[in-house]
Amino acid sequence: MTGTDRAQIVLRWLLAIAYLVVGIIHLRSPGGFIPIVPDWVPYPRETVLLTGVCEIAGAIGLITCRFRYAAGVALAAYAICVFPANIKHAIEGVTVGGVKLGWAYHAPRLAFQPVIVWWALFAGGVIRWPFAGKDKQ
Repeated sequence: MTGTDRAQIVLRWLLAIAYLVVGIIHLRSPGGFIPIVPDWVPYPRETVLLTGVCEIAGAIGLITCRFRYAAGVALAAYAICVFPANIKHAIEGVTVGGVKLGWAYHAPRLAFQPVIVWWALFAGGVIRWPFAGKDKQ
């Protein structure tokens, strides 16, 4: 097992745990997320619930060999699809759960979104970039 393989396993489990926890939060407290759903998205509550289901399914998929690749692709696409909600949250300064987060939170969060896309693809075994070929077998 190479160092890249070990990193991939660790990052896979971290991402799966993160998506599982956030998915459960989306299902248990959808009202906290509804304010950041863009106005052009129909059925905000149902959309938040669906995102929770997608996060949980993606987390489970990542830890199974059979569905890992598909989960990596789906979670990367998911991270792209929810980006408009992150933008709305930042630009409009939406208060969520009584808390208004400033740019000290939003700027890094928005900048980190491409990393989350890469992370999903790497954790799902879709890509090995930038580590491909760096480990001696």
